[in-house]
Amino acid sequence: MFIKNDENSNAMRFITAYNTIDNALRSIYNFKRSMSYSDIIRRSASLNYVVRKYEDKLVDYGRLRNAIVHSSYEDVIIAEPHKDVLEEFEKIANLLSTPPKALPAIASRDVKTMEASTNLANVFKLIYQKGYKNIPIYENDALIGVANAGKLAEIVGRILASGENLDEFMQNTNIGEVLMDAVDDNYYVIVSSNVTVEQVMELFNSNRKLLVVLITPKGILTERPIGIITVGDVVDMNRILDLY
Repeated sequence: MFIKNDENSNAMRFITAYNTIDNALRSIYNFKRSMSYSDIIRRSASLNYVVRKYEDKLVDYGRLRNAIVHSSYEDVIIAEPHKDVLEEFEKIANLLSTPPKALPAIASRDVKTMEASTNLANVFKLIYQKGYKNIPIYENDALIGVANAGKLAEIVGRILASGENLDEFMQNTNIGEVLMDAVDDNYYVIVSSNVTVEQVMELFNSNRKLLVVLITPKGILTERPIGIITVGDVVDMNRILDLY
């Protein structure tokens, strides 16, 4: 048996991690105080990438916590968590209570923007010379879309297939016109500088069409981006969460 007031014991550290997770999720998602821990985990799993990843373990760890504290002895605990279990639980607690911010953990700060009046020839030239695959496009200081290299290549293919003069099309068509004609605008989102790695992962997970996450100070259209994350960064984001 272990004395409950031994704050350095594995059991007491485990209980602290449990309380941290419980309080963090209630605060983030405004769950009622009457909702049980297991219900909070199940509900949060549909909203939070980290909870979903560890959902079953979090439920099991909740049962372990109950075994620790629900004893007939007033001042002792009857179970001591294994060190590996404790460390994983504390790691999850840290991820949920103090999650890593996407900026600067993963977001690239090298964001090139262009004006809507730029013709396609110059857009492709920049893509080729600098390797930019996603270029935010602005008109009158407001974002109107993102020039994505893959989607632009589809347009070139369409022009070639139609028999139109590609050179004339590239010289005489500006990127603003192309983006205004685009039907699918679900491939990019704008978020504020407070966005976390977990929240970005959740954005990609909930929208399979999403290619680009733009970060601006307040997450509004009239601000220039201070960071950019693409679907190609998902593996690195997973690694950040695993090693946090």
